[in-house]
Amino acid sequence: MKMVTVSILLTVLFVSGALADYPQWIALYMTAPKQMEALSGSCLQIPCNFTPKDEQKFNSKIKIFGVWIKNNVDFGKNPNNVIYNSSGAVSIYPMSITGNLSQRDCTTLFSNLTTNYTNTYFFRVEREPFKATAQHDPLQITVRDIQGGRDLFQLSSGERWSTSCTDSPWRLDITIPGDLKEKESVTITCSALTPCPHSPPQLTWNLQQDSHNKMEQNTDGSFTTKIQQNITLSDTHDGKKISCSARYPVNQGKDTKTAETEETLNVSYAPKDTSASISPSGLVSAGSWVNLTCSSRAKPPVSNFTWLKKSRDGAVKVSEGEIYSFNVTDGGVYYCVATNDLGNQTSAEIDLTVEGGNLVGVYTIVKTVGIIMLVSTLIVFECWFRSRFSNKPDTESCQMNRVTSQHIN
Repeated sequence: MKMVTVSILLTVLFVSGALADYPQWIALYMTAPKQMEALSGSCLQIPCNFTPKDEQKFNSKIKIFGVWIKNNVDFGKNPNNVIYNSSGAVSIYPMSITGNLSQRDCTTLFSNLTTNYTNTYFFRVEREPFKATAQHDPLQITVRDIQGGRDLFQLSSGERWSTSCTDSPWRLDITIPGDLKEKESVTITCSALTPCPHSPPQLTWNLQQDSHNKMEQNTDGSFTTKIQQNITLSDTHDGKKISCSARYPVNQGKDTKTAETEETLNVSYAPKDTSASISPSGLVSAGSWVNLTCSSRAKPPVSNFTWLKKSRDGAVKVSEGEIYSFNVTDGGVYYCVATNDLGNQTSAEIDLTVEGGNLVGVYTIVKTVGIIMLVSTLIVFECWFRSRFSNKPDTESCQMNRVTSQHIN
């Protein structure tokens, strides 16, 4: 793994209001993270700046030495608490100040860490005649090997083992934007704590092979390594597990230790795979009951099922609900529409066929034609009858008139 060298420059501006919280007797202020975590076998870069309270007593032209003290600032009673002095007088712990002390930069590299180095540390400046400890700015360093509540080790040979641990987990985070919906484009990020920017972790995940690792400096001067992937969501992403791992080089690159984590995507989507079915299937008898069932998968679940029947004038809504039960009188083409908050989907059509439906139609036609022919025949007969006997009343009238006339004469 390539070594990455990162130089840190922290510029700290102190105002009177910021220093008001400190006791009057404090002579030195240190700006650094309050707490830092490190990995056993690796290093820790401590971003650090200091400010003397009395600038007049501090002459930066004179040689300055930085001192690190563990556990307790009262090193007079406990001289062994002094674990490093940049003068070379003390070097109990593998530390080195990489910052330029004359520019108030006390950035320190803590190497070859073990869990025994977990402790509280204080920074001290010695420059004759100025000597002061930033006793109001303790730094808590925790050295661990934790992943998901368990110690997880993986050597370069591939051998792995783990042991239970009650400490808090080593930080490896997958960041997923909330309220995921299909068709949206989102950026998913996997980030790992990078206490040793000189030997950053190598991140990999199942979203993309050979993802580009990017190391970023945080506002407190610490570092984080990230990989990101932009994806357009679909229903197939719902329930997908995203796993990410960070391989940390340790023991001067001879071995690696791996932290792993995973998250599950929760994606909302409109109805999918909407289908309609009929029971009983096949031909049905007129007067029998049938059930039409609409099914669909959706997230959130389908809020409404609508049943429609095709007609010459277009689709006609006939029912609502997942199941549509009715007594068959005639056949027809039916389909359903499934709806939720994100959209809707229409099923394929199903054809309801009534048994004997064609014979009934023929019978109806024949019956209708027969009635029409019968009525037509009656009308024709009536017309003929009227025309045949239409002059008979006049003849009889004439004969009666002649008889009457003769009788009178």
